[in-house]
Amino acid sequence: MNSLIDQLLVLVMLLNFLGLGTSRMHIAIRTVAFQGVILGLLPGLTHTLTLHLGLITGGIIFAKGLFIPWLLFRAMRRVEIREEVEPFLSHTATLLLSALATALAFVFAAKLPLAPQHQGLLFVPAAIATIITGFLVLTTRKKAITQVIGYLILENGIFIFGLLLSEAMPVMVEAGVLLDLIVGIFVMGIIINQISREFSSIDTSRLTALKEEQ
Repeated sequence: MNSLIDQLLVLVMLLNFLGLGTSRMHIAIRTVAFQGVILGLLPGLTHTLTLHLGLITGGIIFAKGLFIPWLLFRAMRRVEIREEVEPFLSHTATLLLSALATALAFVFAAKLPLAPQHQGLLFVPAAIATIITGFLVLTTRKKAITQVIGYLILENGIFIFGLLLSEAMPVMVEAGVLLDLIVGIFVMGIIINQISREFSSIDTSRLTALKEEQ
């Protein structure tokens, strides 16, 4: 079972690189959706599966893997954007930074005094690497939709950390975090729609050109 969990966490980290390295919006959205499905499976693999946990797992998979990606695809079609062009930092540079951060995450995790049941597992390095990847997408991309994707990847990293604390923090807390995430996506969708309608662009770098009218 531990081997399967580690394999899924490795797949999550590989998806980080795919989401960070692609300029195609639809690939980035499908990447974060696939990540969401994988993360939805992890609670059932790390704990004894009960009806309550099964419902929470199904909710996570539905929200992260289906509903939120559907909202992003809908926003992408409405603003007629297909790819991220000329990011603040090139895809190659951000991939190198993410690779370095992933390597450092393994070094850092090896020095932490983890609980015996978590020793040797990849929860901590996967969580740190995913959080940093989300932060890189969030800060180095110009399009608002891509920044939402970065926010989702970052939240996925926080979710992985939450699995380490699930015994002290009930799974219902994760359901609350997921609800906050959905609300955040709705808010970002409103912002994207407003920017597109008012300025005919969702390039957030153009917001720096706005000046207060005298």
